[in-house]
Amino acid sequence: MDYGHSERPAGAVPLPTAIKILIAGGFGVGKTTMVGAVSETRPLRTEEVLTETGVGIDDLSGVEGKVTTTVAMDFGRITISDDLVLYLFGTPGQDRFWFVWDELALGAIGAVVLADTRRLADCFPSIDYFEGRGTPFVVAVNCFEGARHYRLDEVQAALNLDPGVPVLLCDARQRESSKEVLITLMEHAMKTREARRRAVEG
Repeated sequence: MDYGHSERPAGAVPLPTAIKILIAGGFGVGKTTMVGAVSETRPLRTEEVLTETGVGIDDLSGVEGKVTTTVAMDFGRITISDDLVLYLFGTPGQDRFWFVWDELALGAIGAVVLADTRRLADCFPSIDYFEGRGTPFVVAVNCFEGARHYRLDEVQAALNLDPGVPVLLCDARQRESSKEVLITLMEHAMKTREARRRAVEG
């Protein structure tokens, strides 16, 4: 029986729609922190302690206190409503782990690119990746203590973003701030999808 139609058995509980979102950005930008802050379940993490092996490979300037790194992904879940659940996948930040990106990106409706104004260029690879795939994304500037603050239009210009790409400030440690980023991404992804549909229909 096809449960996707009206023949759903009486009393059957409909399954919620699952939406996949990526949390991306450079090394040490706060991806693991954001997934942990917003997930309603204990997040799955694949962090390893930084060792001397990474010396000369992992750039710790600006994040000297960082002692672990994600080597595969972070995973979390947040229920928006009875019929909508978001699944969050935090990507590894270093180039040497990018072989997992294509797998993680399959089926994602959009992405959050976290940015650190102390190392703004670190988010360029993520932006290029999602632009190349046509994946809707937003840029969320994670406001680290002691980091210089810039206007959002300055960040947009520095990253050479399309004017339609939302840029906003956030604190990846705070649940409500992270939720606001996800809501903005959802709205942007829906608008992008609708615009593409209209373009196809002429």
